[in-house]
Amino acid sequence: MQPFVLPEFYMPYPARLNPHLEEAREHSKAWAYGMDMIDVPQHGTVIWDEHDLDSHDYALLCSYTHPDAGAEELDLITDWYVWVFYFDDHFVELYKRTGDIAGARAYLDRLAEFMPVTGEITAKPENPVERGLADLWSRTVPARSEGWRRRFAESTRNLLEESLWELANITEGRIANPIEYIEMRRKVGGAPWSANLVEHSVDAEVPGAIAASRPMHVLRDCFADSVHLRNDLFSYQREVTDEGELSNGVLVLEKFLGLGTQEAAEAVNDLITSRLHQFEHTALTEVPALFAEHGIDPAAQAATAAYVKGLQDWQAGGHEWHLRSSRYMNEGALKTRGGPELLNGPAGLGTSAARIFSSVVETAPQRLRGYQHVPHQTVGTRPRPSVRMPFPLTLNPHLDVARKNVAEWAQRMGLLDDVVWDRRKLEAVDAALCAAGVHPDATPEQLDVTTGWMTWGTYADDYYPRMFGRTGDLAAAKACHERLTRFMPTECEPMPEPLTPMERGLADLWERTAKPLSVRTRRALRHAVEDMLESWLWELGNQVQHRIPDPVDYVEMRRRTFGAELTMLLARLTADPIPPELHRTRPLQAIEHSSADYVGLLNDVISYQKEIQFEGEVHNAVLTVENFLETPRDRAFDVVTDLIDARMREFEHAASVELPALLDSYDFGTETRRAVNAYVDRLKHYLAGCHHWHMTVARYDEAEARRPVGTSALLGGPTGIGTSALHLAAR
Repeated sequence: MQPFVLPEFYMPYPARLNPHLEEAREHSKAWAYGMDMIDVPQHGTVIWDEHDLDSHDYALLCSYTHPDAGAEELDLITDWYVWVFYFDDHFVELYKRTGDIAGARAYLDRLAEFMPVTGEITAKPENPVERGLADLWSRTVPARSEGWRRRFAESTRNLLEESLWELANITEGRIANPIEYIEMRRKVGGAPWSANLVEHSVDAEVPGAIAASRPMHVLRDCFADSVHLRNDLFSYQREVTDEGELSNGVLVLEKFLGLGTQEAAEAVNDLITSRLHQFEHTALTEVPALFAEHGIDPAAQAATAAYVKGLQDWQAGGHEWHLRSSRYMNEGALKTRGGPELLNGPAGLGTSAARIFSSVVETAPQRLRGYQHVPHQTVGTRPRPSVRMPFPLTLNPHLDVARKNVAEWAQRMGLLDDVVWDRRKLEAVDAALCAAGVHPDATPEQLDVTTGWMTWGTYADDYYPRMFGRTGDLAAAKACHERLTRFMPTECEPMPEPLTPMERGLADLWERTAKPLSVRTRRALRHAVEDMLESWLWELGNQVQHRIPDPVDYVEMRRRTFGAELTMLLARLTADPIPPELHRTRPLQAIEHSSADYVGLLNDVISYQKEIQFEGEVHNAVLTVENFLETPRDRAFDVVTDLIDARMREFEHAASVELPALLDSYDFGTETRRAVNAYVDRLKHYLAGCHHWHMTVARYDEAEARRPVGTSALLGGPTGIGTSALHLAAR
């Protein structure tokens, strides 16, 4: 008996079947036999027999997901999928079931030798997985650019190596939190890998100028999330019941939200729908603007459009295959849930278009909810949330001097303009308090710089919605953004004359911060500031459309809107450098992302009244959860608070378990270990300092929110710097 009834899926694209299906079936079986994947024991265990291959029908999957591929190309694509599914089952039998982490690490390290970005493969294959990879790599990469090869090699390595994360969770009996799960499922599930193969299949690479842009990343990530979460629904019975797998989205929501299995399955399906809606929104609104911004020529635009269509084909075809493959839980799926027979249509291959109308109608209310929020609702005050902070607070001894200096600096730069800020707004911000907690060992000069950046960032974050949000003048906002980027030269280029307080403040901070840095570090600093500025343009776009963001997109953009990368970078400018390859590893990324999410989500809980009631905002995690789960406000607060605590637990786990294991496995030297440990300690200061500020700040008090700007001189009582607190990009 199935553990739940499959929900009604949103699938707006028809599945089409490649006419070369039977040839691909015949070819892939012969290829699998030639690679020793069929009936050949591996360490005494037969992974597949011929019936397994036939019943899984990967040729059908590829014929649905690549309907326009030629016969030879379809054979190659099908071989890739036979290989990746064989790898998955091979890894389960040899390492997941045995818990052999050391053997798994050695096994995965070998596979990198069969994916050279340049040059020939020199390693000799020793098992079917290596043999298949060597053959496929040699048949695929000659036709592709070096940029594509690098992206494909990276996504393949992620797909393979992050299997260790799944294995470690099984060994520890650990279930990921929802944010962690979504991020890691992209790598383990391999949909980014599939997206690379879509480029290859349609012979249309995304132009290098936009390949790393936000819209292209969002398209890829939405594609990945919807593919993976759909697979979680269909594979729940096999993975959770049979294999003891803990990496399944339904299980994650069951445990985190305290839902029954059917309710969790419905929630996962709602998230799939939301990600597909986000995919469509990005393709229709952000990608055309991207073309214009980068001057993409018509041929490259056509190539990108072919890629986007290829991702849509994959979505539709992958869904249809899941409905039919014996690998998955799909009993009765073609006879219910809005199948063709409801429209008195045929039920054979290639008739999925008949189900589109039903799926669009069923999911229309969810799409509309995102645009129906009534702004400026009275929501009232709430007490500060009780969230765990396991790290002690240490304040920089130069705090009082930094408070005095930043007040003088803000006046000199023109930030106290009585339009966006006045003296009392600056005092309510108290950037120095946050900086003193985040950077407790800074010299007076370093603390002044950190305080200045936090003050400037908060002023700028208030400036954008006040000056551009109310008018909806996105062109003026874009022009302001482009001007600001000219005040961050990385190789001593001349700056223009600053014309506004924001420009004067940025020019001054850049001169004081970037001058002693290497070119590489200057570029990292500029990138962090640009990411923050661009994220505010994203917020303005949503505000103009009156659109509550998709929950996954919101969390990931919240890291940018809050300026977390900039703040973390400022805290480590004076620290020993960490090798770049370490920064790209899963444990360090988990530590950085969980830190950013802890502080950003905490800010959302505390700033809820200020943003929702007084500013009419649509960017707040509590509102996003209210909208997505259709849940009461109190329940939404509880969910976000639970996420804050879950991200702290993830930080602790990554810092105390995953990072030491990584350093041991690659035998990093004493100097590198010292630098990494010092960086983790700095992030602990970041968390403790931001937590302390949020728990004491007056910026979010109702009285401060109601006070008009420019009334400082009319108010009695003490107004000295230090009567409240701040954090960069805080609301």
